[in-house]
Amino acid sequence: MSDIDSSMHDGRALGRIDPATGVASGSVARAYRHLVLGVAAAAALLPILYMLVISTGGSDPAAPFLDGGIAETASRTVENYRGVVADENTDFPLYLRNTLWIAILGTLGTTLSSAVVAYGFSRVRWKGRDAVFIIVLSTMMVPFPVVMVPLFTIFRELGWIGTFAPLWVPAWFGNAFSIFLLRQFFLSIPRELDEASRIDGCGHVRNFLHVILPLSTPALLVVALFHFMFVWNDFLGPLVFLTHRDQFTLALGLQLYLSKLGQTPWNLLMAATTIMVAPVLVLFVLMQRTFVEGISTTGTKG
Repeated sequence: MSDIDSSMHDGRALGRIDPATGVASGSVARAYRHLVLGVAAAAALLPILYMLVISTGGSDPAAPFLDGGIAETASRTVENYRGVVADENTDFPLYLRNTLWIAILGTLGTTLSSAVVAYGFSRVRWKGRDAVFIIVLSTMMVPFPVVMVPLFTIFRELGWIGTFAPLWVPAWFGNAFSIFLLRQFFLSIPRELDEASRIDGCGHVRNFLHVILPLSTPALLVVALFHFMFVWNDFLGPLVFLTHRDQFTLALGLQLYLSKLGQTPWNLLMAATTIMVAPVLVLFVLMQRTFVEGISTTGTKG
């Protein structure tokens, strides 16, 4: 290949060359995109950074960061978090265990039940399937406060008020958004796999367990992560259905801690907030690749 052909090929690969700057226009556009994404990421991370900084300081939020040096800041940080965990009126370790228990049971229930329902909507042909699917989707438009009183009445008749059951048992009956997400993913899986498993003698149960579920791991993890984050941050549900302080979740515990403090010492409040937010942030960081893969590969067939 001649030098001219090589330079033309390089120009096509990098984009047009700006005669004024000698820089490929594609590189400039890429740099602008990275700049915009960097600014957006910084704006999203700023509240979290502010929370962490305040949690390491003293009672005065206007005090500069690292006031007194690194050693004194580290000592204040340990004291702040120790004061939150060892508080006599709020038992954050207990609230953490309660939240984990509810979140794990609810996440397992939502993921498994939604996958079963989504398989029925995507891989099994039956009369009225699309109409029922539309009805299921329509439930997403009903906010929780609308059904709060009927649910409270039902759970009271069952004797579940004051227990964890109202917070995780309904999750085992599916979630409309999770069903929609998994149905769209299941539709993107080639039907030839169903035919091959049917030739091998597999029914719907074995096809679901041995073909569809193994191929749907990213989507299942996305559903699990979404529900886990919802349960972790849920405030209204525990507020309505729980009656004893030793059953509180982290969201209720944080509100109790705030109301107890009266005049808010921001360093302790931000330390308590960090304790609540940190597990979800760590979980998202560990699963971000799978999360992005699950979102990007979810089909749009219908």
